[in-house]
Amino acid sequence: QVRVVESGGGSVQAGGSLTLSCAASGFTFSGYCMGWFRQAPGKEREGIASIWPGGSPAFYRDSVKGRFTVSRDNAKNMVYLQMNSLKPEDAAMYYCASGPPPYCTLDTRRYTYWGQGTQVTVSS
Repeated sequence: QVRVVESGGGSVQAGGSLTLSCAASGFTFSGYCMGWFRQAPGKEREGIASIWPGGSPAFYRDSVKGRFTVSRDNAKNMVYLQMNSLKPEDAAMYYCASGPPPYCTLDTRRYTYWGQGTQVTVSS
């Protein structure tokens, strides 16, 4: 049974940091692309970071480049999203998802298994 579970969300002030974690099981984690996505109320879900099965390369949405870092630990079946310099516009439900290689893009359609999300709130 495939499971993707996000954690680490919370409420922070603008300029603060959070690290999201995603635990995956039920599939060959090391062979899959992993992505982080977010969806704010009234908006479409958007891809913000993706990482190749081996840990590199990683792609980022322009709006988070230089502030967010995605990483993975294939030994632990975990993927992380370090978020720094958070802005109010970063507030959203954040999702982790896995998808088959070789194209580890930010396109939500490329991803198969999704978690339930973790909420991030950023106050100004």
